[in-house]
Amino acid sequence: MKLCPAVLLLCVLAAAALAAPNSIEIKAKVDQLLPQLRDLYIDLHQSPELSLHETNTAAKLAAGLRKLGFAVTEHVGGTGVVGVLKNGDGPGVLIRTELDALPVDEQTGLPYASKVHTKNADGMDVAVMHACGHDLHMASWIGTATLLSTNKTLWHGTLVMIGQPAEEIGAGAAAMLKDGLLTRFPRPDYAIAVHDDPFMPSGQVSVTPGPIMAGASSVKITIYGKGGHGAVPQSTIDPIVIAARTVLTLQTIVARETNPLDPAVVTVGAIHGGTKNNIIPDQVELLLTVRSFKPEVQKHLLASITRIAKDEAAAGGATQEPKVEISEGLRFSVNDPQLAERLMHALQPVLGNENVVNDQRRMVSEDFSEFGIAGIPSVLMFVGAVKPEKITEAQRTGEPLTSLHSSKWAPDLEPTMRTAILTEVSSALDLFSVKNR
Repeated sequence: MKLCPAVLLLCVLAAAALAAPNSIEIKAKVDQLLPQLRDLYIDLHQSPELSLHETNTAAKLAAGLRKLGFAVTEHVGGTGVVGVLKNGDGPGVLIRTELDALPVDEQTGLPYASKVHTKNADGMDVAVMHACGHDLHMASWIGTATLLSTNKTLWHGTLVMIGQPAEEIGAGAAAMLKDGLLTRFPRPDYAIAVHDDPFMPSGQVSVTPGPIMAGASSVKITIYGKGGHGAVPQSTIDPIVIAARTVLTLQTIVARETNPLDPAVVTVGAIHGGTKNNIIPDQVELLLTVRSFKPEVQKHLLASITRIAKDEAAAGGATQEPKVEISEGLRFSVNDPQLAERLMHALQPVLGNENVVNDQRRMVSEDFSEFGIAGIPSVLMFVGAVKPEKITEAQRTGEPLTSLHSSKWAPDLEPTMRTAILTEVSSALDLFSVKNR
């Protein structure tokens, strides 16, 4: 039967009228949850744990899911948590959060700032901080689990909530998959996640189809010299000078060897060498992060780094070639195009068209990509985490905004958390309805 345009319009309006109360009701319930979620956020923020050591953090999330009626399994892929809630026939939706923090000494000045210190893998004492927003992600994730588990009449299917360890070192997603995430538990039809963004205003969400985050490699270059007294440099081969020349020459890779239309980053994040002002050391270490969006570009960057390191060592008279070690490769993150488009349209009525943006790529990296590579249509969405007036002021003054991984990073907490929960809940509800349409 063919319906006339007027009847079709009435159908659309009726559907909208039925959907609107749910959206309004969910927003109200999110607002009711925010005070207790803020308390959870503060607790998580004050007790951060490094990658692979998220024991207490995982236990808190596991306990939270059990109270909501999830079947919970701990120690998946190390400290990973999996919560499964079955609610009749329908699609399976996986929602991920991360557990780990960073070795950063917090300088936010917040009354609940982290004061945690621990030993890192090298036995060094380090401060620990949630400088990447994983505490916000976890609190929002519990909020999402709460709303979905207490509103089962709105959806049917299987909800899989996972708390993933070791995201910061790119190891947790692969570890959970290796430990049977997709075989021991119901295999999801879709996977979603959110991440706070330090350059977007709170209230906004970015849903970008296709490539969204760079592939990344870590590189360690050890430059060998011949140590001696700083007063008689002619009797030495100074690895610090070679390292300095190497750092400068590495900058020419992006500037002169890559296509300007192909994003690429070569950053030297650490230089280790020497113990005293009047001693020339025997060796220096450089630690790099290397990022791009294309495998062929990444291959060229790494080859050029190796070439330059060897050539600068030879030019400096080093008697031994530098050692170049490439590790911790994070693969390119690609949002499933069709799924991203679907979620973008699902979020617009909830958050407002002007607050759902797309076509934003970032040079940071994530191991959430592992779920897509494993065959699960996946989308990672970025949630704005900065007060809009702060962005306006930064644009006026030219003063840069605080980035993630900074000792001073602090999100615009409750507005960001509210948007994150609405994003996850609305996305999940839309996906649960797929097979019922």
